[in-house]
Amino acid sequence: MIVILSTELVKKIKHIEIKSKRLVDEIFSGEYRSSFRGKGMEFEDIREYYHGDDVRNIDWNVTARHNQAFVKQFSEERELNIFLLVDMSSSNDFGRKKELITEIAATISFSANRNNDRVGLILFTDYVEKFIPSKKGKRHVLSIIDNLLSYDPQSKGTNIKEALEYYNRIIKKRSIVFLISDFMDEGYENIIKSLSKKHDLIMIRIMDRVEENIPSGAIFTFEDLESGELITIDNHKNNTKLDLIKGLNKNNMISIYTDEDYVRKLKMFFMKRGLR
Repeated sequence: MIVILSTELVKKIKHIEIKSKRLVDEIFSGEYRSSFRGKGMEFEDIREYYHGDDVRNIDWNVTARHNQAFVKQFSEERELNIFLLVDMSSSNDFGRKKELITEIAATISFSANRNNDRVGLILFTDYVEKFIPSKKGKRHVLSIIDNLLSYDPQSKGTNIKEALEYYNRIIKKRSIVFLISDFMDEGYENIIKSLSKKHDLIMIRIMDRVEENIPSGAIFTFEDLESGELITIDNHKNNTKLDLIKGLNKNNMISIYTDEDYVRKLKMFFMKRGLR
């Protein structure tokens, strides 16, 4: 099947490609691979313990049987499996959120490509709308960017729990999962904990300050972009700041506002992660 892209869409894809390639060096220079070291390790063999070996790798069962120390040997997987889980719900159409989500997803995809890693994509709303298996190559990355720019969601809502459960069911190999969303949803905390035991989950939260801070001194009526429901908040006394991510592990989350330098936020996160 041959898909003919509009001139405008081709220009957008080219612009994203040029910008993302520059950001790959700026954000991930040296940090990309070191951030995930030890995450893609496979058991290879058992051998005798030598002075200087990491004591955390001692196999205590074998050591007890032989009355001599033995350690587990691991080999690093040469190829990482990266997956982008991108929230396409209507709340992400607010302000610059969708543009920012696309740029960040494209930058991660080009980083994976440069390091000869596989990258895949899941687009979700209140259900998984599109699944693109992970592959290598620039053509595949450009196809991911095309989908991020041109896909027209069929639903408006958000169901993070459904998207993560779907991913957990179909992807058996340990992967690095980037969940990119505004996290305007509920009831997904348990599946995040469960998926994090099997995969390396990194949450990227994209926010607009207007959505989070409600000024004091008036009664405000808001329309939910996803449900169309009207919500009234009486805020005569105090500024209200909405907290939508209670109970989540903030160590694995990058929170980025649309008016921030997201390059700096991403670089700081991966530098700290590489040092841990």
